[in-house]
Amino acid sequence: MYSNQFIYSKERRRFGRQCLFRDRNELMVSVHPSGRLRMKYIMRNPTDRGTQLTTSMALSIMETMNKSYEHRTVSHMEGGWPKEVNVHDEEQTLRHRKKVEREDSWGDQVTRLVTKLMDVVDENNALNIYQDFFSEMPADMGNDIRMRWESRNINVFHDIWNPVRPIAMIDWMPNNRRQFITLFVNKYGMRKDSIRMVSDESGYGSENAFYVWDFKNPLKPKLFYDCPEVIYRAKICPKDENNLAGGLSSGKVCMWHTFKAGNPLRTCPLEAAHREATSALCWVHSKSNTEFYSGSLDGSIKYWDTRDLKMPVHELMLEPDAQEIQNRQNSHGALVLEFEYTIPVRFIIGSDMGTIFVGNRKGMTAPETLLAQYKMFSGPVRTITRNPFFVKNFIITGDWRARIWSEESKDSPSTMYVKSKGQILCGAWSSARCSMFVTGNNKGQLDFWDLLLHHRKPIWSVKFKSAITDAIFRAEGDLLAVAFENGDTRLLQIDDVMKQSTGKEKALIAAMFEREISRCKVLEARVEEMRLKRRTQLLAEEERLRREEIADPDLELDADNPEHFVQLIEADEQFRNAISEFQESVLAVEKKRSNRKARNDITDFEQWYLDHLEVPLDDMDDEPILGSVRNSLRASQPNTKV
Repeated sequence: MYSNQFIYSKERRRFGRQCLFRDRNELMVSVHPSGRLRMKYIMRNPTDRGTQLTTSMALSIMETMNKSYEHRTVSHMEGGWPKEVNVHDEEQTLRHRKKVEREDSWGDQVTRLVTKLMDVVDENNALNIYQDFFSEMPADMGNDIRMRWESRNINVFHDIWNPVRPIAMIDWMPNNRRQFITLFVNKYGMRKDSIRMVSDESGYGSENAFYVWDFKNPLKPKLFYDCPEVIYRAKICPKDENNLAGGLSSGKVCMWHTFKAGNPLRTCPLEAAHREATSALCWVHSKSNTEFYSGSLDGSIKYWDTRDLKMPVHELMLEPDAQEIQNRQNSHGALVLEFEYTIPVRFIIGSDMGTIFVGNRKGMTAPETLLAQYKMFSGPVRTITRNPFFVKNFIITGDWRARIWSEESKDSPSTMYVKSKGQILCGAWSSARCSMFVTGNNKGQLDFWDLLLHHRKPIWSVKFKSAITDAIFRAEGDLLAVAFENGDTRLLQIDDVMKQSTGKEKALIAAMFEREISRCKVLEARVEEMRLKRRTQLLAEEERLRREEIADPDLELDADNPEHFVQLIEADEQFRNAISEFQESVLAVEKKRSNRKARNDITDFEQWYLDHLEVPLDDMDDEPILGSVRNSLRASQPNTKV
């Protein structure tokens, strides 16, 4: 017989400790009142007491999956013709109008529309539109009335991975004005438990992928480009939008085709790559549009051709004092590379030491390639952006400043600069207004600057919650894409006043740049003049000291101070040298005399006289003539007796 029961067995020792109950109270502790403590008691007056009368609420956070949506549009022109009616065919439209007019509801609809139309017409007729109102007001009364600058947030694009990745750079696609590319950098590595915010079947690569978005659709990206390694930099070729070059964390460079998503098509080998992460990249002018520069923190700049990435075409060390034999230990790390197609010979390099290097593409050696260098910032150089209207002027951002520099200023680092309370991380010129540029700092403040309105403070600022890493205008200048450290990208629609430039404004900003360049040249000439003057003074001082050394000593002596004469002689080097030479000559003469042998030869007359003389030499003293002859004979023959 079936029994609907279940027997659960458990050991007694598994039940726990046995409960023991008592039927009497037990005193555990007894605290008696203290008189001393009673005397120390203080009454509080007044007394603050808080109450909570609102409803208690708790904060809860849930991570939900995003819904997938699609955008579909309908063409609605000329009143919304039916699909089967061709708008461009006059007979079909006329036939459709007659068909609608034969309907019974057509008369009622026209009557209601006419009633509304007459009400609007009566309101317009109540005001004389041809009359001049407020003409008696003074002309300068509305000068203080200014419209506030505006920008509207169109869309926000989030990273599809959680936790989010910071954005390193953002750029508009050159072949499609509706799309832009965002590069997410997985610097710290995604955890294994990281999740994708969109569904898995969408297929948008790994955690190292970056995306191409449509500015009207922030839900899903259009394309993705992936790589097994972390991508630090990516750049589309401006002249050939099919080529996309990238720099990896291992120092390698790779290339994608923009129309083909997925992993890179070609990657350089590890032995040809940089020693550290590739942190800078720029395309340069060439006939095939396949050449670009790459820079790294190891201090090397390499020149590549995408048709063959096995070895770089040329390599250069970013040394402050470039020599024929390059040294990697003295090199600066490259963070920014900039190239302008209208100036095909020059390229600009920004280092991690705050130095700007001007490069020459035609140089074969390091001294020929690195033409000049300028120390501009205390920290690393963040961005270098040229003015689209005046390509020789560009903005350079770093530390707490943004400098506006011109290539015509050879010895001057900048023409003007602006400052911010936070570290400026990015800067970009407006592509629609010649005098306006934006800067973003680490505090999330986006500043709009206009050189024609103010030089020391921004004309307008927008505050965000996260640090701004990059900003770039669209080619038309109506949209501004702003990238943030939290992985978000915002599209801002600029006010109409901030996206237009008149001919007069262009002339004013051109005159301002020319004036600043002239001022820098005058200062350069003044500095060169001061250097020349200083050099002349140093040479004159050296000549004066040299003349004082060879000049005659002072001959005025103190008669009461005999030591003065000794000091004067000791101080006169020329006199000491003359005395030394005189003493040496005297010693030489004495030495020569000491080595000389005395020899006096007698003449024939004296010899004949000696032979025929019978008188002794001592007896010749009485006669003067005989005495002189005797002396000469004695001198010639001192030991001879005649």
